[in-house]
Amino acid sequence: MPSQQKQILYNPVLQENFSPQDRAAQAWMVILGYILLIVVCYFTGAATMLRLVFPATSLLVGLFLYFRHPILYIGFTWWIWFLTPLVARLVDYRVGWDPTRQILIAPYLVVFVTIGTFIKYLPSSVRQGGLPFLLAFIGVFYGFLVGLIYNAPVPVARGLLDWLSPIIFAFHLFMNWRDYPTYREQMQRVFLWCVLITGAYGVYQFVVAPEWDRYWLIESKMFTSSGDPEPFGMRVWSTLHSVGPFGSVMQAGLLLLFTRTGFLIFPASAVGYLSFLLAQARTNWGGWLLGVIMILGSVKARIQMRLITIIVVMAICVVPLTTIEPISEVVATRLETFSNLENDTSFKDRSGSYDRNLSIALSNVLGNGLGNIWKVNEKTGQIEVFVIDSGVLDMFFTLGWAGAIFYLGGLILTIINVSKYKEGRFDSFVSAARAIGISGCFQLVIGSGMLSVAGMILWGFLAMSMAAHKYYQHQSNLQYPIIKYPGSIPQIGNSN
Repeated sequence: MPSQQKQILYNPVLQENFSPQDRAAQAWMVILGYILLIVVCYFTGAATMLRLVFPATSLLVGLFLYFRHPILYIGFTWWIWFLTPLVARLVDYRVGWDPTRQILIAPYLVVFVTIGTFIKYLPSSVRQGGLPFLLAFIGVFYGFLVGLIYNAPVPVARGLLDWLSPIIFAFHLFMNWRDYPTYREQMQRVFLWCVLITGAYGVYQFVVAPEWDRYWLIESKMFTSSGDPEPFGMRVWSTLHSVGPFGSVMQAGLLLLFTRTGFLIFPASAVGYLSFLLAQARTNWGGWLLGVIMILGSVKARIQMRLITIIVVMAICVVPLTTIEPISEVVATRLETFSNLENDTSFKDRSGSYDRNLSIALSNVLGNGLGNIWKVNEKTGQIEVFVIDSGVLDMFFTLGWAGAIFYLGGLILTIINVSKYKEGRFDSFVSAARAIGISGCFQLVIGSGMLSVAGMILWGFLAMSMAAHKYYQHQSNLQYPIIKYPGSIPQIGNSN
């Protein structure tokens, strides 16, 4: 029996081909060694050291995978985003509260490894469709310069991490368009397991209210947004930092489940949708619904029927679970607020924020710069954030018109481009990725979804749509090469 041909991928940073199969064992040894180190430190009295060891070793593993196994680097990056907040809570529970939250820098460090791709290819990428990333970067860099003038260095650096990380990671995904099918498979696999694991933990969190989650909620004093520190009293945020990030991750993961087949999608859907409902994240509920409508409207009839069948089966799995007390009471109470928005506290707060701040934000020409929503508490040393429940307001307060024109220009150009793509008709992942990105953009009216992990999802999946388009274009050109005849307009070869 002939041996299976090895898969050969391309590393654009090192500009070399590599076989992921040949490097998989070495890469997994590094990852398992990293996990073992974290576990040993935690259970042998060295948990305090993890506040430095965890970010440092995460960066080292990220660097290794970036150069040696770029596919596993993508998965590692996403899982660092998904799990780092839980690691931080476990460490705090064991050795005491850390107001600086320095462990949470780990995901940003891992993402910033892709600055190598960004620096190497950004200038030449403009001719290849990378203009939106350049425009967004100009807007953020402008905000960074203004921030250095008006704000303290630490908040400016914190703001730069939030704003720039999604852009450079998305650019890295886009520049790996040659291996789009492999990256697509990796993203699908990662988010399938994410929905299953974070969904299951979310249900456990709601029912049991683990001590470390209760401790974090008490110390952070986020009772208004995250619920009460008791069983059946919490709004689910699972392994993430808070309800908002969890809602963004689960929204994307549940939409991606429509592009997968196999037994695991059913248990993943059950715990995923249940935890998604228990998070009580109405913005993300609406984003999910918009995403479903966009997916169904952009695929062929055959795929539409398959998706509708999947939705029906998922509903059969999930709906009975929502009838169990006290789950049914929590979900029903939250759903009722849609019919009574004028008396809803959250809605009134957001409306009031727009009434007070929209005209001020839109009259801000130069902007306040990155770090304007952060301050350092002199008593605790903690970096505290002023929550602005609107990406639009945040954008204009931070970047002003001078920077927002570039940033919004890049985002709008991306949306226009991906909306024209036809590949979603036969590749359901393209349709889902586009729906995830565009629904995320609509949610900017209500939250700052262009930052942190929500921004990673927004920009990352738009970039995957762009990579898919470029990949299929390239494949089409290989199949039907352009033939130039002297003195004539170029035509597509093999036109018969």
